[in-house]
Amino acid sequence: MNGRRMVGAAVIAGFTLIGVGEAPGAEEAKPAAETRPAGEVVIEEMRAEAAGLRGFIKTPLAGSFLDAVALLSPIPTRTFLRDKDKTRYYTTSEAEKLEASARAALESIELDGAFYYTTRYGTPLAYARPLDLLAGAGLTDIAGKKVLDFGYGTIGHLKLMAALGADVAGVEVDPMLRALYSQPGDQGPMPGVKGAAGKQGAVRLVHGQFPAEAGVVKEIGEGYDLFLSKNVLKNGYIHPAQPVDPKRLVHLGVDDAAFVKHVARILKPGGFAMIYNLHPPQNPADKPYIPWADGRCPFARELWEGAGLRVLAFDVDDSPAVRTMARALGWDKGEQPMDPEKDLFATYTLVTRITAP
Repeated sequence: MNGRRMVGAAVIAGFTLIGVGEAPGAEEAKPAAETRPAGEVVIEEMRAEAAGLRGFIKTPLAGSFLDAVALLSPIPTRTFLRDKDKTRYYTTSEAEKLEASARAALESIELDGAFYYTTRYGTPLAYARPLDLLAGAGLTDIAGKKVLDFGYGTIGHLKLMAALGADVAGVEVDPMLRALYSQPGDQGPMPGVKGAAGKQGAVRLVHGQFPAEAGVVKEIGEGYDLFLSKNVLKNGYIHPAQPVDPKRLVHLGVDDAAFVKHVARILKPGGFAMIYNLHPPQNPADKPYIPWADGRCPFARELWEGAGLRVLAFDVDDSPAVRTMARALGWDKGEQPMDPEKDLFATYTLVTRITAP
C-alpha cells in the first residue's frame, strides 16, 4: 500500500540487493565485526524509545505495551528472492522448487533484523498513542481480546500486543511481508501475559485484500474487540483531491459503504474501530499534491452510524499529543530531523459497535 505509514516518503532501511548467483560486492563484503548486528541494535533502540515514552503515555494499557519490548528478541538477517517486477517474493526454499530458468531470473535481497521490526515505517512504539486513546475510551485491557490490524505493514506492534495476551491478526497486500514473516516464531503463540482462560496471545497474518476477497474475509473471521488501522485509511489515499499515480493509493476493491459494513460485521457488540493517521502538511497549490497529507477519515460519519456504530470521535486533531510523542522518540533529532510543529499532524476517528449491522 505504498509507503503509507511514514509521515513523508518511505524510507527503506536494511535492504540490500544482491544478484542471484553473484558474490557480494566490496561494500557488502566488509568484515561484519566492525558493527553490531542490526537485529541487536534495533532491540536496544526500541528499549530506549520505550524509556523515553514513559512520561508521555497516560494509561496502564499503553504502559504494558511499552513493557513488552523486553520480550522481543533480535532477528538475524534473512535472504529472499523476488521477480524483476517486485510483485512476487519467495523464500529460499520456495525458490528452490521453481524451474531453473525462473529461478535464474530472480534477484536476491537481504533484510536485516532492523527491517524485520520496522520495515519501511519506523518504530512500532508509535502505536502507544492509539492504545492510550483506546484505553481512555474503555478498552483498558487487551488480554484475551481479538485485534485486527488493517494494513499491518510490520510485525513489531503485533508481537507487542500479542505479548499482552491478545489474539492479533494482521492483514496486508504487500507480497514481501508474506515471505519475510514465514519462519518459525514469526506467527503463533507469543511469550508474555496470558489472556482469557490462560490462553497465550498469538499473531496470525493474512495476506490479501480485505474485504474484496472472499477467502480473506473467511480467513479473518469475526468476533473482534478492536479493528485498528494506522496510516493506511487516509482520505487522500482513498479519495485524492487531485489525480494521483494509482501506485500511491490504497485500493479497497469495494465502495465506502461496503467497507464500513464489513468492519461493523467483524466487530463484537461493544467492539471498537479506530483509524489513526500521522501526516505532513499539504503542499501549497503551486506544488505537487501529497495524497498521504490528507489524514482525514475516508468514510463519512453517516456510513458508520448507518452500519450500527456509534461515533465517539470523528477526525479529531491529535497533533499536540503526537508532537510530544515525536520529541520523546527523538524524531526532531538525528540526520534528518523534523520540526514537529511544522511537519507533523495527527487525526483519528474512533467508533464502537452498538447494534447488529
